[in-house]
Amino acid sequence: MSTPDILAALALDLGFDAVGWSAAHVPDTSVEEYARWLKHGHHAGMDYLERQLPRRADLSSSLEGSLSVLVLGISHAFEQLPPPPGGVRLGRVARYAWTPDYHEQLAPLLSRLETETAKLGGRARAYVDHGPVMERLLGASAFLGWRAKSGMLVSTSLGAFMTLAVVLTDLPLQVETQAHPDRCGRCTRCISACPTQAILPGRALDARRCVSYLTIEHRGPVPWELRSGVGDWLFGCDGCTEVCPWSMRAGSVARALRPQAELAHPDLTPFFMLSGRQFDQAYQGTPFARPRRKGMARNACYVIGNTRDPQGFSLLERAVHDPAWEVREAAAWALGQFGETKLLHRLMSDPHPQVSDAARRLYVPC
Repeated sequence: MSTPDILAALALDLGFDAVGWSAAHVPDTSVEEYARWLKHGHHAGMDYLERQLPRRADLSSSLEGSLSVLVLGISHAFEQLPPPPGGVRLGRVARYAWTPDYHEQLAPLLSRLETETAKLGGRARAYVDHGPVMERLLGASAFLGWRAKSGMLVSTSLGAFMTLAVVLTDLPLQVETQAHPDRCGRCTRCISACPTQAILPGRALDARRCVSYLTIEHRGPVPWELRSGVGDWLFGCDGCTEVCPWSMRAGSVARALRPQAELAHPDLTPFFMLSGRQFDQAYQGTPFARPRRKGMARNACYVIGNTRDPQGFSLLERAVHDPAWEVREAAAWALGQFGETKLLHRLMSDPHPQVSDAARRLYVPC
């Protein structure tokens, strides 16, 4: 068995769902396209993407002498899970977050591949969704799929619910790079499904409008004009991926990662009850650790306000006293969706100007 076949077979044995090889080369046209995307500010507050541009353009900056890349896909197309009993379980969570942090889960698998590469006489460095690497470009080059109109890499067998990892190597492999055929055709379901019109022409995304970015990476209040678009998304968004015909055709295909009902349908109550330190301890090793307590509580307020579900109202009553002004401001907006006046009147005297301004903007005297 050849060296690339040995590593590919090991990756499949470890639980990866898709495997392919690409040359360790980033075309100048792709670098220029990425630079234009950054220039227009479509990366929102993710300044590290701009800082990393030179490294993304040159894979040898991550592994000296890079010649080939093993590109790996793992599915998070989980079956639906029923919510656990009890609690205030409102809102939706993006499917990749139904399982404990996939970075930590995939790290030992990638370490095995690095070790095996060394046994075969090469050097390797692996990343999963966190290194200065254009994973989707390499995924398309490795024939795992194509960049769809949503900007996501889509596979005919796995759909769009796919997390990518890469293993850079200095193995001098004969890799035939070829583009995967575009299977989007005239379909525009992903564009139509985006609640905030974040999908741009040219198969790119404006992160400033993306619900996934707004509920995970964005710090501070979500712009008012986008809050209704957040809808019932508590964490992340699958709007463009779940409507893709290739995702629907693939069905539930995840086999390595295991979803947990408590992550798929979390109780919102702890987001308002726990201190920041208690939250960090309780949700360590889960995707919810990224936005932290006040981010999850802020998101919960938007969900409660958008759904107007009565079972969430008691949490808004607690949120008006939250130590984080961002949560109190989100609570004011949510109370306005309910037409609540008493609590809004109280928030008009809040010491933080953005909270009091939000309450005044929404307060309608009886």
